[in-house]
This record gives sequence, structure tokens and C-alpha cells, in this order.
Amino acid sequence: MSNSFGNIFGITTFGESHGAAVGGIIDGMPAGIEVDMDFVQAELDRRRPGQSKLTTARNEADKVEILSGVFEGKTTGCPIGFLVRNTNQHSQDYENMRDVFRPSHADFTYTAKYGIRDHRGGGRSSARETISRVVGGAFAKLALKKLGITINAYTQQVGDIALEGSYKDYDLRTAEDNDVRCPDAGTAARMAELIMEVKAQGDTIGGVIACVVRGCPAGLGEPAFGKLHAMLGHAMLSINAVKGFEYGLGFAGVTGRGSEQNDVFVPSADDVRGIACQTNNSGGIQGGISNGEDIYFRVAFKPVATILMEQQTVTKDGEGTTLKARGRHDPCVLPRAVPVVEAMTAITLLDAYLMARATRSL
Repeated sequence: MSNSFGNIFGITTFGESHGAAVGGIIDGMPAGIEVDMDFVQAELDRRRPGQSKLTTARNEADKVEILSGVFEGKTTGCPIGFLVRNTNQHSQDYENMRDVFRPSHADFTYTAKYGIRDHRGGGRSSARETISRVVGGAFAKLALKKLGITINAYTQQVGDIALEGSYKDYDLRTAEDNDVRCPDAGTAARMAELIMEVKAQGDTIGGVIACVVRGCPAGLGEPAFGKLHAMLGHAMLSINAVKGFEYGLGFAGVTGRGSEQNDVFVPSADDVRGIACQTNNSGGIQGGISNGEDIYFRVAFKPVATILMEQQTVTKDGEGTTLKARGRHDPCVLPRAVPVVEAMTAITLLDAYLMARATRSL
């Protein structure tokens, strides 16, 4: 049910922040794909906590164990089972939250839905669940690589500090050269300074991650309810702390006119389609289906809800009280969320590709 994502290619995740492990099952993975475990682990290392002074101090190795679905270095087409063991929990840091609802967190809503909750680190609502998504995304990337599809996400904005210009103005691969994962060193330095300032105050801050897909063929996406942008929106909005999604010009396009924004088609001998667009205001998707241009979108992340400052709240019995959170938390989720955005994009695109193949006319 809600713990699974995807149609033909998909993933089911399990586990809690302070349980024994988190993990998942990848289903629908094409057979015969060579599995580079160094690459899969490297993707997890990009997401892991404790990787820099800008992130939580929780120190987890996040080593993935493959349980099934891979034989002699290749995928078999059978379900791929995997897990990542939790080894550095400080559950006692959350004891003062056992009977108290943290503001803007999932404590109250989980209790309202289930009548019970795991108060340790947020339990199932913890961003630690995204480990499974990154593993699933790594396998999807291995398949997409054979199709020539690349995915690059990066931190585009932190607070009021934003990267100027278009994604085409930067070498997106350089985003991995700094802790913020921004492809401009100067902007990254200012972002890092702001994050450290907020962290020193015991507060948190949000921002925007942008993502660019290159090499995506035309024809991915389904009519009506399976539009490619809707699938990507679903994927992004399922990530912890995400509050908004826009693709192409997005909200910036509402002030213009159709005559200014229509992407005009032109003949192109350099394009495998034989045609190209003079502009790409549509963000690579038209009528809910990819058109072969770059797909680009932005994802807004709120400030992390857990702050190390005293706040007013209530107990589970509705009595007023105050709470000051303890423990190890991210002052800004964006640097560690970049690989999660890429992973969910990869899962979505591979699923859309397989669906397009399944429904294509003979």
C-alpha cells in the first residue's frame, strides 16, 4: 500500500529510525544488468549522516547488504532484497518526547491515524527511511545508464541565497565538490555560512533542490492520471520535508503569454528525433509525456521540524507544556536530500520507460 512506489519497476520499503535496520524490496528490475556495488554504496554515502559539519552528527556507516536478486554480479530479474543496519542510535535522547507532540512533526498525526507511535527519532516518519529509496534509485540508475539517461540534482537555494541563472550556466557535476552540493563555489560558501549560523542558534532552514534529466527519450508518461510530471510530483512530494514541486517554468510562467512561452518545433539533423524545440519552457514534458528535451524541475524543502529551541506544545492528553528537543539533527536537509531527489527521479523514469514499452503498439 503506502509503503510501495512504482508500477512495473518499484520499491517497497521497511524499517524505523531506531529499529534494527531499514531496507526494502526492489521489484521489476530488468535481468542481466551488471551491478556495481561500489556505485550503489557511493550513492548511500552521499546520503549518509555525519558526512560534514553541515549535517547531523549521527555517525552511521550505512553499509548495504544485498539479500537476493543478484547472481554473479548481475540482476536476475527476481526481487532484490536488501537491508542497512542501524548501529548508532541514541534512543535516550528522545525519552522526553514519549508523551509530547513535537510541533510540525508527524507525532500527532501518526497517533491520530494508528493510535500508537514510535517516539524514537520519529520512527517510520524519520528521513532514515529514504535510505531504501537511494538503494532503489541506484539500481534504477544502473539500468538508465544503458539507455543514456543521466540525472543531476543540486542545491539551488538555501534560505534567501539562490543560485542565479539557468542550470545550463553551470557544470552540474561540480555540485559534489562541496558540502552543500551547489555547482557554484562562491554561492555554496555563502549557503554553508548561513547553515552554520542557523545551526549555532539551534534553528533550521529550508531551500530548493533543482534536478535535470538529460537523454530521456520522447514518449514516456501515460495519458490522464499517469502523466510524467504527475509521477515525478508524486515521487518528490513523498520525500520528507518536501512542500512544493514545479517543472519547466512552473509558477514563474503564469505572468507570461502563450505567444511568449510556446516551445516552437524546428527540424534538426543533429537530434535523433529529427526535430527539436527552440526553447524548453515546458521542462521536457508536454501533454504529460516526455518530448526528448531536458527535463528540469524544482523541489521545495521546508526547514527541519525538530529544532533545539524551547517550544510550546501539548502532551498526548492535550495538556499544555514546553519542549526542548535533544539529539542529533540536520540544521538543513538539502545537502543530504540531493541524492534522494535523484533516486526518486531514477525510480520514476525507469518505471515510466518500462510502462511505455509495455503499452507501445506492435
